[in-house]
Amino acid sequence: MSKASDVFTLKNKNNVEVTFMAHGGRIASIKVPDAKGEVADVVIGYDTPEQALAGDLYFGALCGRYANRVVNGQFEIDGVAYQLECNNDKNHLHGGSDGFNNRVWAVEPVTIDRFAQAYQLSLVSEDGDQQYPGRLDVKVIYGLTDDNEFVIDYAAETTKPTIINLTSHAYFNLQGASSGTIEGHELQINAARYTPISGEIGTVTGEIVPVEGTPMDFTSAKKIGVAVSSDNEQVKLVDGIDHNFVIDNYDGSVQLAATLVDPVSGRKMEVYTNQPGVQIYTGSHFDGSETGKQNTPIQKWAGVALEAQIFPDSPNKDNFPNAVLRPGETYKHTCVYKFI
Repeated sequence: MSKASDVFTLKNKNNVEVTFMAHGGRIASIKVPDAKGEVADVVIGYDTPEQALAGDLYFGALCGRYANRVVNGQFEIDGVAYQLECNNDKNHLHGGSDGFNNRVWAVEPVTIDRFAQAYQLSLVSEDGDQQYPGRLDVKVIYGLTDDNEFVIDYAAETTKPTIINLTSHAYFNLQGASSGTIEGHELQINAARYTPISGEIGTVTGEIVPVEGTPMDFTSAKKIGVAVSSDNEQVKLVDGIDHNFVIDNYDGSVQLAATLVDPVSGRKMEVYTNQPGVQIYTGSHFDGSETGKQNTPIQKWAGVALEAQIFPDSPNKDNFPNAVLRPGETYKHTCVYKFI
């Protein structure tokens, strides 16, 4: 059985290296060479497992049973009402205060032809866990290819109708984990629409609106700093970006969702997914009080999370994608972070 502090490493022939912990399946580091071959760790976090266990438990973690927010922690399935813990003001966030990010996953190496190395992470969430219905069996593959693709493949099955939305919560800074903010990073998202948020509700309203004419327009590459410094109401609500973007032409296949580029190092990351949305979060809650890698304070906008997922509060929005998993069905989710 894995211990919380156990650390595992994936390597390929190009000096790309992914390290993760059994606790939360947390991605501790991703080391990537730049065009000159100089390697940097591009994930915000901590230097040691001990620091990670004492720090922010969402850094790099697998989030569930329902990642993102459920309004008032309430939902219904087949006329049966459920009440989840409200651990984010008046809403439920990332599966509750003891979500999957806070569990010790069982980890074992697996051999899969497409990967240079791979591990399978397994977790059982019992019926009633965090007030969710049904026993949920979850398996996640972390795989690294020789094409510099870090692949996360999720699968889950349930014994009762339940809701599910799994994601990975790594924060990226392609210049390096201790090298300032991501304001100079250029972001492009294949999303002509997004889901605006309400300060009163604390998350999405149910609307799906065009990004055109707003700071949320990343349909062509744009510096993140241009958006987060805007006086737009949506930006001011969260002091940056913490919004779900609606992937163009979603059809359930794995497709390019977003591209992140650091012009200084030349590193580039493409995000592919078969999910309908990607939550972009620029880490506005960081305030320097947390000490991260290389003994450097983690400041506001130090990293950006690109979380492939179903939309926030989908269980309560008929016009949002389905988030209900039923017995006999298999939840499948693929996210690929490709480094170029």
